[in-house]
Amino acid sequence: MKRKLVLLFAILALVAAACGDSDDGDTTTAAPGTTAAAPATTEAMADVSLRWSTRPDNAEEAEVYRTIGEGLAEELGITLTYEPGDNETASYQQKLLTNLSAGTAPDVFWIPGTDIADFASRDVILDLREYADGSGHSDADFYPGPMAQLTTEVATGQPGNVLWGLPRDVSTFALYVNLDLVAEAGAPNPVELEAAGNWDLAAFNEVVDAVGGLGGEIRGYGQSNWWGPFGAWINAAGGGFFNAERTACALDSAESIAGIAALTDLYTTGSVIPYGDDPEPPFRAGTVGMFQNGRWATPGIRTVDFNWDVVGLPSGPAGPGNWLFWGAYVVNADTANPAAAWELVAALTQADVQAQVSASGANIPSRVSQDALDAFLGFTPPANNQAFLDGLSQNPTTEGPLWSGSWPEFSNLMGTEVQAVVTGATSIEDYTANICTATASAFGG
Repeated sequence: MKRKLVLLFAILALVAAACGDSDDGDTTTAAPGTTAAAPATTEAMADVSLRWSTRPDNAEEAEVYRTIGEGLAEELGITLTYEPGDNETASYQQKLLTNLSAGTAPDVFWIPGTDIADFASRDVILDLREYADGSGHSDADFYPGPMAQLTTEVATGQPGNVLWGLPRDVSTFALYVNLDLVAEAGAPNPVELEAAGNWDLAAFNEVVDAVGGLGGEIRGYGQSNWWGPFGAWINAAGGGFFNAERTACALDSAESIAGIAALTDLYTTGSVIPYGDDPEPPFRAGTVGMFQNGRWATPGIRTVDFNWDVVGLPSGPAGPGNWLFWGAYVVNADTANPAAAWELVAALTQADVQAQVSASGANIPSRVSQDALDAFLGFTPPANNQAFLDGLSQNPTTEGPLWSGSWPEFSNLMGTEVQAVVTGATSIEDYTANICTATASAFGG
């Protein structure tokens, strides 16, 4: 793993050097809240009032962004109001769309990478390219996967001269582990198994069954019912959601079915919490051995009073099956202050602000910087931060929207079908026969 991480750092450093200046020591990059071409006057900014929103995973993460907002309000000389989303599901995006239609949405808001195409095609977010070009911004300062989506033209579905926002962060999945429960169950320590190269699905199932065998309220594992967690099982089996062109469903491939079958088998054991239940509260209460989530869960887990750590996803036939998650700050197309809104987006994604988010445990910086990744390793607990960076180095599938189709529709239809088969409401045979027909309308079929 160390060799892979060194290689990742070397590649990122070469990308940053070849494609543009990084944020490290770059005196040409505008400071947070400024633009090189035409900085706003103090008098003008004093009259600006902006609202901004994110979708925090928990109260601790919301407090991180509230604190950041207070600092940026003073730095930018504006009135800035933070409005945390009240849930961590896709209904956050739906509420945004409703508020955008009603004219009540915030000026700046975060959305997942999967939703960029939907929001851009609805003309509800602003193309920020003209503001970015006058500010010293460089697309190459950020991970290329997210930037490829943020610079995609709606009409062509190909990268062009647009900029729909800037990435706030990146993350991969890991398993949060209650080491006290694992020890009580007499199961091997997953972190030690991974370090020895023995962390696969068989070892994972052994730990789940051992912890679940403690009885009472104790369960060995839990995961939420959305595309990321069950998609990891599909990825690990060598499958995927789409064909190579991302224009049609591939959920009925032999590999994709194998991933869902493995997940379904897990949920017949009685060692897991009911599928669809939020696993974070019982984990924090000390009754779940492991749960799957991204880095954003860390601020909340840091409040528990038992011994815990994180470990990478177990390897399946095709590897760990991880995702490169990301989300972006975007600007309401109807904002009364587009230039100031861009300055807020730029400030929210500068290195020092990203460091505050990373230090809280919430996420990994979205800027391509070896220094940023090195610093991330020191933001503990968890002790095993390396698990998240290993996830980045293991060819994770980049979260992305459907430019030829409707991601929200596909995600909703897919989630319903997966829940039905995992909970036993439908058979794996019926799921296999019908899954791509059931989701065809998302591609216009």
